[in-house]
Amino acid sequence: MKKYPYYVWIASLFGLGFIPSGMPGTVSSAAACVVSAFVDVPMWAIIAVTLIGVYVTGMSEKFFNTKDPSFLNIDELPGMWLSIYLLPKGFIIPGFFMFRLVDILKPWPVCAMEKLPGGWGIMADDVVGGILVNIFLQALNAYFYHAGWLFEVVSKWL
Repeated sequence: MKKYPYYVWIASLFGLGFIPSGMPGTVSSAAACVVSAFVDVPMWAIIAVTLIGVYVTGMSEKFFNTKDPSFLNIDELPGMWLSIYLLPKGFIIPGFFMFRLVDILKPWPVCAMEKLPGGWGIMADDVVGGILVNIFLQALNAYFYHAGWLFEVVSKWL
């Protein structure tokens, strides 16, 4: 295996992005789901990974002299974790598929976030995508199960 600086290894999730699967984002999102199946990832950890990701992906972009290479996939962690934040474990699989769909299609405002400079653009599109997915899943949770933070907010208004 090639020797890269520490920040490349962190940005590639310790080499996971270099696995020749052709789908590094999907593999990394699946890894985030596995973590979420066993641990409720706290918001401070999501924020910490996001900030670390901004730094290491920005440095990695400069190292490779290319914009957002596919093997820099630390951005999938906070995006996926935000997709299912404060939702029951049963939402992990739907959250995974919805997050991947949003990450691939990049609807507005996700596509607008990619235009931010350096590591901010790499991380922000997945963070915003995760937030959008979470709001949609929270709406489903509220509608079908009368549960979740969105249900609590809306039920106070009605």
